[in-house]
Amino acid sequence: MSDIAALRAQIDAVDEQLVVLLNARASYALAIGRLKEQAHEPVYQPAREADVLAHVRSLNPGPLDDGAVTRLFERIIDEARRLERLAARPESEGGH
Repeated sequence: MSDIAALRAQIDAVDEQLVVLLNARASYALAIGRLKEQAHEPVYQPAREADVLAHVRSLNPGPLDDGAVTRLFERIIDEARRLERLAARPESEGGH
């Protein structure tokens, strides 16, 4: 059982790093969202999303297959887009 406990501790450490990195990514997405709003650009930009997905797939050494990486990043991108939309709302609509 000590091997399982040790591996679970490593998973917990990776999870902690993931939370930090996902929040950093979200902060950048919010900053981009503000700039898009100022430039009157749409939140959803399919070409950029396709570029991001192609980029992360190109970095993938496994064991996750490219489909899994794509699905994970689609979800991450969806959440970033949701944050951008929330940030674009006026205060009176409960955006913050």
